[in-house]
Amino acid sequence: MVMIESAAALLYGFADALTPMNLLMAAIGALIGTFVGVLPGLGPTSAIAILLPLTAVLEPAQAIIMLAGIYYGAMYGGSTTAILLNIPGEASSVPTCLDGYPLAVQGRGGPALGIAAISSFIAGIIGVLGLVFFAPVLAEQAIKLGPPELFSVMLLALAVTSGLTGGSLLKSLIMGLFGFLLSMVGLGSSTGMFRFTFGLGSLSGGFEMISIIIGLFAITEVLRSMEEKKTAVSSDRIGSVYPSRSDLRQSSGAIAAGSVIGFVLGLLPGISAAITSFLSYDVVKRFSKRRHLFGRGAIEGVAAPEAANNATSSAGFIPLFALGIPSSPPLAVLLAGLMIYGVAPGPLLFEQKGGFIWTVIASMVIGNIVLLLLNLPLVGLWARLTRVPFGIMAPIILMLSIIGAYTVRNSLFDVGVAVVFGVLGYFMHKFDWPVMPLILCFILGPLMEQSFTQALSMSGGSFSIFVTRPLALTFLIITAVLFLVSIWLVGRTRRRVQEEGAEALDF
Repeated sequence: MVMIESAAALLYGFADALTPMNLLMAAIGALIGTFVGVLPGLGPTSAIAILLPLTAVLEPAQAIIMLAGIYYGAMYGGSTTAILLNIPGEASSVPTCLDGYPLAVQGRGGPALGIAAISSFIAGIIGVLGLVFFAPVLAEQAIKLGPPELFSVMLLALAVTSGLTGGSLLKSLIMGLFGFLLSMVGLGSSTGMFRFTFGLGSLSGGFEMISIIIGLFAITEVLRSMEEKKTAVSSDRIGSVYPSRSDLRQSSGAIAAGSVIGFVLGLLPGISAAITSFLSYDVVKRFSKRRHLFGRGAIEGVAAPEAANNATSSAGFIPLFALGIPSSPPLAVLLAGLMIYGVAPGPLLFEQKGGFIWTVIASMVIGNIVLLLLNLPLVGLWARLTRVPFGIMAPIILMLSIIGAYTVRNSLFDVGVAVVFGVLGYFMHKFDWPVMPLILCFILGPLMEQSFTQALSMSGGSFSIFVTRPLALTFLIITAVLFLVSIWLVGRTRRRVQEEGAEALDF
């Protein structure tokens, strides 16, 4: 009965969302969001915050439709430079670099961008349908997860980081620890005291994620290319911008897995699109029959994280609308926009502002369609970036990197951080030290610390709370099993390499 009522309400929402002005706002939001996602450093949070005062001239529904479009548009836009230039526009696009950029180098940047657009579209639609039909039930279940469960989930996320590298498990653990230590610099979330600042005021605010990503990818890529004396991003044929049937068939499972993982985990407060994109990439890689191609140009490696980040974006609207809980910084700014227009999210939202909220939800379906229609024809234009001489691209990349690092907090310190991590990233790549565990642990560090301290406060300082709560214990057991399996797989791989080397010598 509830589903039938939701479907009927959605049809009324489409009637309002399809009016010319609302359609225009959905298109403008999707277009601005894509542009914002392409530019390193200027994420959806900044864009929504900047444009929020300018929406005062619009009707409430029109303003929220445009701001929501910017959010999920930016989630797609970050994949463009990740694939073509190995520079993620957003943290959630970092896993896309692993296979997207090798595909571009192989002359298949067009199909990779096409799969990214299709994956984002399908996952976005799945997320909106979940918002329509399952919001009350899923939101109710998600809110039952307390700090012990959230800590266990994030520990599980850390356990899978070893699968992101395929190299030394010890190096992965060291880099993960390094990322976690970096996340602790600045004001402690639990103590309210400064840590690891060494008396430097510039360190009191901690390290900015965007600066680190810009350094490890954008600046590192320029340094590597200068060493290799690269003349162009890709000298090979770009290829058709539309994926082949084989590409679609190989990506279908990854799109489904990424959509489910992104949607389910996107319901949890604090679980960002960056986290779900990492997890979906690792899960798809582990169960793929083409595992040996991951990191070298597997189309599934593009589909999985792109589906996950868009599904997470859509799922985040469920706790926002049903409970008034924003699960990410962009949604927190969007919550402020709703409050400005007198819309109070919560259990009574659908009763008190039903017409308004169903119009916004319907516009999200339309916005994802507009996003697909806008970007598939433009894929060819983006793909032509791979033919620009590197001598021209390198200064542009460096300029955008510096601007992106500076504009996050208007701080030259962040520019310095980007440069330092650019140099570090160059040597990490040269000596095969993985950067993915560093990034994931940096993202998860503050969330894990907060959940851990909250859990101990609930139990009066007793660690037993992590094993007496069934769901938390389940996640911890899965984490231990995955860690042991990772050790076994690394050992087996090392033995096979040694055996193959011995056979080669005998030959």
